[in-house]
Amino acid sequence: MARISFREQVLQVREEAILVSVNRLLAEKGFDVMTVEEVAADVGIAKASLYKHFTSKEELAAAAMVRVLDRALAQIEALQARAEASPVDQLKAVARWTMQVQLAGEMPSLPAQNSVLRAALLANRAYLDRLMQVSDVLGMWITAAQAAGQLNAALPSEVILYTLFARACDPVLGLLKAGGSYSDEQIIEILLSSCFDGLSYRRAGAA
Repeated sequence: MARISFREQVLQVREEAILVSVNRLLAEKGFDVMTVEEVAADVGIAKASLYKHFTSKEELAAAAMVRVLDRALAQIEALQARAEASPVDQLKAVARWTMQVQLAGEMPSLPAQNSVLRAALLANRAYLDRLMQVSDVLGMWITAAQAAGQLNAALPSEVILYTLFARACDPVLGLLKAGGSYSDEQIIEILLSSCFDGLSYRRAGAA
């Protein structure tokens, strides 16, 4: 294996610091408010140095999303090794992880509609490849959970998939955390219950 030069190591460390900063700023402010100048200042480098790594704010946001999806794929790979876990338990574990990341302030908050950013994401092969990998595994677990009667088989699988994706940017987590009445773990359990068990009242032991 070829050794990485000191200069390349420095560049890798700087790029990682940039992405950590972008993740945090996107989580705190969102894409529209975050600026390239803020990212450079947060990392402690000149804006010109930042542009050596990323050419635009859209490219920064796309790289942040790729980083999050890489973390998600690592989490999914670990879950796949747990052969004893049921499909619905694996889905719950992924949803739990996404909420933990959001509550830790590490989940990028992106606008639902932004043509420039959307175009950048759709043109980013690394982002699309990772998104498809995540979607394929979650889709497989959803189908298996529906077949096992663990999830509502009447719901289209893509609706369940999009609902799980929505947990990664659910504003309810932030509202409950700001209220101060619940711990992070309690918030996660509440939202897992509302997501997987629904809002309808069921008596214990009822079918």
